[in-house]
Amino acid sequence: MAESQTVVILRAKRDAIAATIQNYERQLELAKHDFTHITAALAIFEAQDNPDSQRAYVALFNHFKYGEIADLCRALLKGGPRSTTELTKLVMAEKGMDPTDRVLVGSVNFSVLRSLRGLARRKTVTQTRKRGRCIWALA
Repeated sequence: MAESQTVVILRAKRDAIAATIQNYERQLELAKHDFTHITAALAIFEAQDNPDSQRAYVALFNHFKYGEIADLCRALLKGGPRSTTELTKLVMAEKGMDPTDRVLVGSVNFSVLRSLRGLARRKTVTQTRKRGRCIWALA
């Protein structure tokens, strides 16, 4: 015997509602994805407005003025030769940065090294190697 017209219509309606729900779930996932990215971008831009922010992926130019790292390194080298790592720790301590944040330490270390290499090109500091480490001293 054939199915009643009511059952056929209800099944069709059920299938249409299920398809609509799947479409809404896909749109919800896309909205959640967009929300996550917008929130992350907002956190980055809000951190750039606050120079005291310790976000590791914020550019260091918010923390240091132009030439400030080189000036700090020259001042610290007046006390005697130091390694790049020692200079990095001292520069971070001078600026009140968190020395346990490894990503931030790496970023500051790279900036210190770049500043020291610039000073070495200008013959302001000298570089020697001891046990695979760079030791810097005033020229």
